Amino acid sequence: MQDIHYREYKILLRPEQFYAPKRFEDYWSELKSIAKKMGVGVKTNDDAFTRMVREVLFYDTPEFDLYNNSFILRKRTFYDNGWPRPEHELAVKFRSPDRERCATMDMAPRIVGAVEVKFKEEILPLKDKLGEMRSLYSHNCIIISPGVVLNQGIKDIASVFPAMACLDVDNDSQIDLVNNMAVEEIQVDPGHFDFGHGYEAKATIAIWRNRASETSLVGEFAFQAKFQHYDDIHDKAKKLSEDFFCAAQTLAPEWVQLGTTKTAMVYGIGAKKVEHTE
Repeated sequence: MQDIHYREYKILLRPEQFYAPKRFEDYWSELKSIAKKMGVGVKTNDDAFTRMVREVLFYDTPEFDLYNNSFILRKRTFYDNGWPRPEHELAVKFRSPDRERCATMDMAPRIVGAVEVKFKEEILPLKDKLGEMRSLYSHNCIIISPGVVLNQGIKDIASVFPAMACLDVDNDSQIDLVNNMAVEEIQVDPGHFDFGHGYEAKATIAIWRNRASETSLVGEFAFQAKFQHYDDIHDKAKKLSEDFFCAAQTLAPEWVQLGTTKTAMVYGIGAKKVEHTE
């Protein structure tokens, strides 16, 4: 079974808190104060509040066959000084609370190019309660390509990603933009946390907006650690990271939005009922 090499801790944030660019700095100040109380080392980057803009698009069949079977198909476009980069990031994810099932999914694509496969544990708050945590496992395939076209049939996508062969879906089903929603993601990389024993994590703060209406959808605070072997994480460092994650919820509750994930929110916006829950 493939080993986990990333641990990403995520907290959804209330979009109404981000009414001005300075709010990224305000929230980071609160996080630094919480880190200090918990004994967590924290460093702020020199370019901490340089805002990066990305377009995020999700694709699925009209019946959401991918998402309802734990798959996510996402295209992300990065912008420099207002102009889109020629290459896009295509991500295919399989997410499940079942670690073994997630780990054994073969996410390697039948494609030539820049490909990265990641297996990570995502740490999330409970859906209806502050100060606790749950795990969701994510097996990801990331492809960087200048020519990403995502209006084919599901059989064309499955031919590139064999992991999708398990889907019981009509091969003639087309895929299209989920809920006709184009998301604008504004993100800053404010700094990183040090939990001791070599266990460090890079932090991000982001807000997702509906590009069409320019309304804010949801924010997110995340910090991610990378390591060679999951079992090598020191117990004290792991516990401190989890204690800090819970404290970030309870000591700044006015910022936290309980729920599931950003992806689940995009799927839940439309009139069609979503069967899958994350």
